[in-house]
Amino acid sequence: MLRIRSRYVGMLGMGLLAGAVATLAMVLLMVVGRYWLGISPPPEALPDRFAPTISIKQFFDLFDRFGGYNGLKKFGIKSGLTGLGIAGAVVGVAYAAVVESRPSRRSTPWRGGFSRLGVGFVVVAAVVLWIGSVIVYWPVLATNFKGLPPSRARFATAGGLLIAYAVYGVVLILVYRFLARRAVPTADAEIVAESPATDFEPVSPGAPIGRRAVVAAGAGAVLALPSYALMKRLYDQAAFAYDGHPYSGPGVQPIAPNDKFYTVTKNVVDPDVSKGVWRLEIGGLVRDPRRYDFGDLTALPAVEQETTLMCISNKTGAGLFSNARWKGVPMRDLLDASGVKDGAVEVLLHAADGYTDTFAIEKAMDPTTLVVYQMNGAPLPLRHGYPVRVVVPGLFGEKNVKWVTGIDVIDHDGQGFYEQQGWGPNFEIPTRSDIFSPAWTRGGKGDNFNQPIGVNRVTSIRGRAFAGARGVSKVEFSADAGESWHPVRIDYAGTRLTWTFWSFDWAPTKPGDYTLLSRATDGNGEPQIAQTRGIVPQGATGYHRVKAKVV
Repeated sequence: MLRIRSRYVGMLGMGLLAGAVATLAMVLLMVVGRYWLGISPPPEALPDRFAPTISIKQFFDLFDRFGGYNGLKKFGIKSGLTGLGIAGAVVGVAYAAVVESRPSRRSTPWRGGFSRLGVGFVVVAAVVLWIGSVIVYWPVLATNFKGLPPSRARFATAGGLLIAYAVYGVVLILVYRFLARRAVPTADAEIVAESPATDFEPVSPGAPIGRRAVVAAGAGAVLALPSYALMKRLYDQAAFAYDGHPYSGPGVQPIAPNDKFYTVTKNVVDPDVSKGVWRLEIGGLVRDPRRYDFGDLTALPAVEQETTLMCISNKTGAGLFSNARWKGVPMRDLLDASGVKDGAVEVLLHAADGYTDTFAIEKAMDPTTLVVYQMNGAPLPLRHGYPVRVVVPGLFGEKNVKWVTGIDVIDHDGQGFYEQQGWGPNFEIPTRSDIFSPAWTRGGKGDNFNQPIGVNRVTSIRGRAFAGARGVSKVEFSADAGESWHPVRIDYAGTRLTWTFWSFDWAPTKPGDYTLLSRATDGNGEPQIAQTRGIVPQGATGYHRVKAKVV
């Protein structure tokens, strides 16, 4: 009886090992597909699929639990890989149980052959898993990090998943057959005959399975090495170092250098789009759907436009916004060429990283809404949407979709990636102003200048103001917590679509503690909202307050 049980354990162990080796083969294929073909693997696609379905509160609770967005991203990938490994091992054990079951051993002689029930089990499991994956991943199935347009990306992702699952199945069958290959000895046959009837028959090693297990484990290690190397390369390209990168401080310039421009990304690794692969599809509620390659787009009449972008998560006084000169094609030109049908309500944008977002058709037809391919006279940097992104003046950064691959005209009020979490519904940037010089540090009780200011000495207080697409008509400064206000000097007026830089020469006559404020009025004459509001769910409002010690 003990021998029978030990052989059951051996059978399950072989299934576990075969499942592990097959999983490593599948992971290698997925990593290769991610690295060279841009196909999003399940460990990366799953977080993107379900992130929009959680509430803002849950979103930030997870931030706190895992040490910020980067920690949450790492947890998502690790969890996905762990889940993939567990699933592969479980299927391997289940396969071994099927192969060694009495019906399986009776239906097909083991010597030199494959179990028909075992092969059937693997085929059914692979097909069911593939169909389930396509259904679950459908909202992000159009992800392709090399820039395939949505219609092609869906086929590429679905095909990649099917191939990966098929490879897993083939390797599982071959490795298990290698491990369990033997002739059934007479002694074992007698044990089976004497044992009570069960659904499973104990395998008999016959040949030295231990050596085969070592060989199989070695094969798994060989498969793991290139997977690790490619994942290490992807990790080195990860967005951890620049996600949430602000642009602020005394050295800020009216036109932010490309490498200093603020950056926020949902991705662990941003798309590495190939200009030759990239396409832009115009579809949905249009008479003539079109597809543009990069040459087609850049051949169209282009405009240059200075526009400031800002993240909805930008706190008062923070630096998640920047200004640049953009070059591209008005979106309305592309939509007019396709012919927008009656009933259009919004445009739904698709990106290479699976991100989606929407805004009103009226905004899409505004001549200042651009599909751009240059930033400050150079091709778009990779992290800012290379080769093509959308610039939508006046709306928060999440609407300015990077790595855009599709624009669909829709007849309803759609919701984008973050909007599904509860952000919005108003994404128009409220008027705001801040102080960025002299240098200050954010503390628990407010912002404080890093150095004391000398009494009766002139100190240049510098700041910036921004009112979305409404322009800034004036900025005022207060050194007494808002009791009195003074007009400032405009150092950089910008345009209606950009921020404004201002300065004020302050010479305090008495020592003490001061609270400095700034406020702006937009181009329509509407003053900045004084009431303090956090970033959730429609962006921060309120005056930026900086405390100064005068000595």
